[in-house]
Amino acid sequence: MAEELLLGVDIGTSSSKGVLTTVDGRVLARADRPHATSSPHPGWFEHDAETVWWQDFVEITRELVSKLDGRSPVGLAVSGIGPCLLPADSSGTPLRPGILYGVDTRATREIDELTEEFGADAVLARCGSRLTSQAVGPKVRWLARHEPDVYSRTRMLLMASSFLVHRLTGRYVLDHHSASQCTPMYDLGARDWAHDWASSVAPGLPLPELAWPTEIVGKVSSEAASLTGLPAGLPVTAGTVDAWAEAVSVGVRAPGEMMIMYGTTMFLVQVLTDPRPHSGLWGTCGAFPDTYTLAAGMATSGSVTDWLRGLVGGEFAGLVESASSVPPGSRGLLVLPYFAGERTPLFDPDARGIIAGLTLGHGQAELYRAALEGIGYGVRHNLEAMSAAGGNPSRLVAVGGGTQGGLWTQIVSDITGQSQDVPAETVGACLGDALLAGVATGAASSPDSWNPVASTVSPDPERHERYSAYYARYRELYSSTVDIAHFLAAEHHAS
Repeated sequence: MAEELLLGVDIGTSSSKGVLTTVDGRVLARADRPHATSSPHPGWFEHDAETVWWQDFVEITRELVSKLDGRSPVGLAVSGIGPCLLPADSSGTPLRPGILYGVDTRATREIDELTEEFGADAVLARCGSRLTSQAVGPKVRWLARHEPDVYSRTRMLLMASSFLVHRLTGRYVLDHHSASQCTPMYDLGARDWAHDWASSVAPGLPLPELAWPTEIVGKVSSEAASLTGLPAGLPVTAGTVDAWAEAVSVGVRAPGEMMIMYGTTMFLVQVLTDPRPHSGLWGTCGAFPDTYTLAAGMATSGSVTDWLRGLVGGEFAGLVESASSVPPGSRGLLVLPYFAGERTPLFDPDARGIIAGLTLGHGQAELYRAALEGIGYGVRHNLEAMSAAGGNPSRLVAVGGGTQGGLWTQIVSDITGQSQDVPAETVGACLGDALLAGVATGAASSPDSWNPVASTVSPDPERHERYSAYYARYRELYSSTVDIAHFLAAEHHAS
């Protein structure tokens, strides 16, 4: 009997990744494809679904299938950036580029309008989250207002994962977690569409069926098989948003556990047994039935360090090495990392990046470390918001490309005063997808033993005390400069 294998593919902000694994989580093959994000106007972030999402998926699956060597995949799961808005016609053909998650801030007018229409407290109580740039509902209304021709032809509300699921199986389905980020169109307590509110936000738009990421919703069609190299009839799960698949990949499944994802953006997901709405966070369904989550996300993270590397030149390894020799506090530098506005817990799309304390004596090493520290202060700010909501984590698990080298994770532990487990595999959401496929098909053996902890990063008490003094000034710096930032943001938009 041929060895049974699992496939997972994730569409990320700046790249797509896939893995081929055994049923006990051993990675046999990997594939990835970089891609670009389009920003046609300030505050807009988009992906072309055909040339980014589908083309990446086809190339990755063909590469992974070539490594099967006679073995048989028994399940496939996909994930993607989200929540997104991809309007499509009745055949699933995209009608415009996909509008990305909370980094896209075009629908500020619609956020205010819907908040006024339904009431801020009512939205938070029913949906688990306030209306922000992360919510899909305001972007649907933006589409109806600004691109009425596109909206009139829209018959499907797709995201990156559900677009792939439809292309593979023909099913128009969305997982409960992704749907719970379609605020105000999903009722978190009822775990169903809020049909009355949805009909006001998206009149005439047929909503997808709902399923859990651990459910099989269809099989790869013969047409999709010919394009992707996948075997026809391969079971496909409902898919989900990448950060939640990434949490699954590192074993964050039990209540109290939290993932910190070091990627293009910084994202935090904590598993709960019951909803705990907080105005500065996102409350959602979990990846597994009977679980909920509190989530936080910064608008930038690795994107800031990449931007800085582009300015100063050099490779990341050299920058990390030089920044490691700089003392905590970066010799008197303080960075607000709001280079694309900020999401939780500020929800301020017009926040702006600030570097305070610059002198002629500062160089690229200090700047790079200060950027890492600024993001670390943002993590602490979000952890404090989660604590205020009653979501004190019992365990933190770090994942993502930013865990490599160890400097960034150490800075975050020193700033927050909390330890972080680092798993053996940090390949990301695609590994979680493979596990979800294994759970859905029943093929995964001992899912709790997937991806064991490889190391633990512990905080240094002296550095934590020093960073606490900087953190207090970090919080003051935003409040004391917010009016200036908003003026500059308005000038930027006007230009």
